[in-house]
Amino acid sequence: MKHDFDAVISRYGTDSLKFDFIRDRGKPPDILPMWVADMDFPAPPEVLEDIQKSVLHGIFGYTEPTDGYYNAVSDWFASRFGYRVTRHEIVKAPGVVFALAQIVRAFTAPGDAIMIQTPVYHPFYSLIRDNGRALVTNPLRYGGGKYFIDFEDFERKIVQNKVKLFLLCSPHNPVGRVWTKSELDGLNRICSKYGVIVVSDEIHCDFVWDGHTHTCFGLLDENAVIATAPSKTFNLAGLQASNIFIKNVKLREKLSAEIKRSGYDNLNTLGLAACKSAYTHGGAWLDDLRAYLMANIRLVQDFLAQRLSKIKPVPTEGTYLMWLDFSAYGLGQAELDRRMTQEAKLWLNSGTMFGADGEGFLRLNVACPRSVLTDALARLEKAAFLTGS
Repeated sequence: MKHDFDAVISRYGTDSLKFDFIRDRGKPPDILPMWVADMDFPAPPEVLEDIQKSVLHGIFGYTEPTDGYYNAVSDWFASRFGYRVTRHEIVKAPGVVFALAQIVRAFTAPGDAIMIQTPVYHPFYSLIRDNGRALVTNPLRYGGGKYFIDFEDFERKIVQNKVKLFLLCSPHNPVGRVWTKSELDGLNRICSKYGVIVVSDEIHCDFVWDGHTHTCFGLLDENAVIATAPSKTFNLAGLQASNIFIKNVKLREKLSAEIKRSGYDNLNTLGLAACKSAYTHGGAWLDDLRAYLMANIRLVQDFLAQRLSKIKPVPTEGTYLMWLDFSAYGLGQAELDRRMTQEAKLWLNSGTMFGADGEGFLRLNVACPRSVLTDALARLEKAAFLTGS
């Protein structure tokens, strides 16, 4: 492996949400943060070099991307996923969540129903409710340690609630499913039948593990809206750049007009430089990173199977986030969270953060050096409520 992911680089004192707000969030000072979905690795060296060139230039005026930017984005998704977009089919935004909020306002009216599949990434809930839309849930079915789509419930609720928009999480955060083409075809058939607009959040698409394949929803339906960003893939979330793919001209014009009304016309200068550089030069780094993360996931799976078998990891088909089932301990979510924080001294995401369907689960971020992950597992093993001592 050419790139080193074992180096532990302190993020304290950098205004890191994960590390520098421990006290503000009411956590003990000796807790190990393993929650928010960013990585504890520097961005690819080529990206850092290109950012440095921009910094040394010293002028940070208004910036718009040229063909080189759009070509880098388009080539990445064409080569990796077989999905080609033109320059005019890309709508820039400062982040996927920002874009989803604009999409909700652009494509629906107050009171309209929007469908999500729970448990799911928590901003999906707030951007629907905060914009005065009706939230409709299609809970995923959990059985045999895996999640499945309830297609009958999906179609029934679309009809009953006159759903206008469906927010799909693909790959799914937090349950780690990589939806098969057959599953996506099933969703598409139902949405097409009732005129439901599909918005597919594919921000984790570059983290799909062996035996699974990411299918871009845009390959199934040219009227779909595909939300992407380099933020998860290359650890660039703080630079605020995302790319929304829309082939449908009317939908693209509606979203562009809504973003214009927000007053946000120009993206972060360094974010644009980093995005272009990452999609141009970051492939080899990502390949090494993927191998490292797969080994981290296997480490957790093997450790739990051998040492803490009551904790059941849901198979991680995609993302670097592991969804852990603690239901065998019979604890309510609040008590599970408290004991994890106070006894294990680990800060994981509470399962109910992703909706009531997450009761009894915790989300673990494994995008960290292996020594940090080993420390986390050792803390789990020492926690009295998990070992029964």
